[in-house]
Amino acid sequence: MTIAPTTHPAVFLDRDGVLITDSGYPHLEEHLVLIPGAAEAVRRLNALGYLVVIVTNQSGVARGLFSIEQMEAFNTLLVRRLMAKGARIGAVYACPFHSESDDPRWFHPDHPDRKPNPGMILRAVADHDIDPSRSFLIGDRQSDLEAARRAGMPGFLFEGGNLDHFVRDLLGA
Repeated sequence: MTIAPTTHPAVFLDRDGVLITDSGYPHLEEHLVLIPGAAEAVRRLNALGYLVVIVTNQSGVARGLFSIEQMEAFNTLLVRRLMAKGARIGAVYACPFHSESDDPRWFHPDHPDRKPNPGMILRAVADHDIDPSRSFLIGDRQSDLEAARRAGMPGFLFEGGNLDHFVRDLLGA
């Protein structure tokens, strides 16, 4: 008799530049433009048994460019847009803190959640019984890859193109 593991693998995806085009602090519906192959990549990961988790720095809140409510609404819209294409996002973690914020609510000199710190990843691991040894991250910046390394998992640099092709080539599936 075999006992199924109580933890499961996850793929952590950066938001801007990986799932959606990075238009510079996207937060309005018209800014939500999916990267080619984004929905297909998430569907592929879902089918392979990965929990897909978004981890995103959102300093636009700290910089006063948009509110925390606008950020949350935009993330919800992204999740719904992907779901409409059959792609399931298991969770979204966003860090609105920044060391250059004039708003004391969002000021932090080096918040543990702000990548390259691994806080968002580590919280997701704890919250969702994720096995870091069977998980990885895809990001478009070195700070994303450093956060993955600090969380004890590999990180892969997505430099544009079709995300589904990138994921297919990465996993050979």
